[in-house]
Amino acid sequence: MATETPPPSNTQVPLPSTEEFAAVQESAEFGELRRSYRSFAFPLTIAFAAWYLLYVLLSNYAGDFMGTKLFGNINVALVLGLAQFLTTFLIAWWYARHAAAKLDPKAEAIKSRMEGGA
Repeated sequence: MATETPPPSNTQVPLPSTEEFAAVQESAEFGELRRSYRSFAFPLTIAFAAWYLLYVLLSNYAGDFMGTKLFGNINVALVLGLAQFLTTFLIAWWYARHAAAKLDPKAEAIKSRMEGGA
């Protein structure tokens, strides 16, 4: 049975100080990263919450509409319920693309500078 030896301690990157973290939080670059995140996440969160609330309200107060058969035994409620799952996965996919294209490069640049690699 082979045992792994830990890496030498001199390869560890020193952690930034509290003052360095505070300076980065106040930087324009970090503000832009935060704006990029918020401009994507907040509107989508509000839109999805409204979409979900609409589904719940329709289910509670528009039973006849939700029970409308579209084809066979498939009704409006089932289609809208499945659409909830679909939109959840689409938003997750869209966020992953957005993060990879817009957020991750900015975050990596900040991280590199904080770790002294820039």
